Amino acid sequence: MWVSLGWKDYELLDCGGGERLENWGGYLLRRPDPQAVWQPGGSPLWEQARGVYTRSSSGGGSWEKKDLPDCWQVRYRELTFNIKAMNFKHTGVFPEQAANWDFIDAKIKAAGRPVSVLNLFAYTGGATLAAAAAGASVCHVDAARGMVQQAKENAKSSGLENAPIRYIVDDCLKFIRREKTRGKRYDGIVMDPPSYGRGPSGELWKFEDNIEQLIAACADILSDGAIFFVVSSYTAGVSPSVPAYILGQTVKRRFGGRVDAQELGLPVKQTGLYLPCGSAGRWERE
Repeated sequence: MWVSLGWKDYELLDCGGGERLENWGGYLLRRPDPQAVWQPGGSPLWEQARGVYTRSSSGGGSWEKKDLPDCWQVRYRELTFNIKAMNFKHTGVFPEQAANWDFIDAKIKAAGRPVSVLNLFAYTGGATLAAAAAGASVCHVDAARGMVQQAKENAKSSGLENAPIRYIVDDCLKFIRREKTRGKRYDGIVMDPPSYGRGPSGELWKFEDNIEQLIAACADILSDGAIFFVVSSYTAGVSPSVPAYILGQTVKRRFGGRVDAQELGLPVKQTGLYLPCGSAGRWERE
């Protein structure tokens, strides 16, 4: 398991009974979590949550807020993120992704040369900012205009508003195909595709049906000096090995290097356990 251990402003305090209790920069949030099927660790702080997300029997859910601000900030190393109690229990940051941010940071710095990175399904820009802070130029692509705007806000909060980041609102597969036609190549690619979604023009995305095609298309726009490729997955029933096998058949077969896959996880303060939070497959040049 790849575990995020570098957080100072975020803690997973406890989890169990289908929920997690988190400290986001001094504000306690209580949210559903389908992985936490065991008993909670007994933290006395559960009832002190300032925001509680409750699922609705008809689908979706809503936040109950107790003096919770509309927006506040947390830091991860040199990065600053704007946190909001959003729809579908989201906050604007997936803290377990910091394990991938550290990997990206290390690979870019070790390259010792200019590096170009493509971030697909880029959400609010965690991987984008990690790559930019490490010195890379980044192309940030997401189909949701609102998420791209939040990514720009996070870049500004992190002092990276003038970094070489290009923001694109587009369907990821269509964008990749146009980049291939334009002859554009990238030294690193990172993607965090949803289980299910639609592009800005109604394009249908389903992880199991489309991930192999997407990774194969991305392999065509990797540079000869490519150094990494990261694929995250939160799709239920999809093993960490799945993106790794696809990376092996497409990227490793062409460029050599090595492929690895692990669950992503967060340490639980109350119990010392690690909460599984999706998974990732990584290719890297050796």
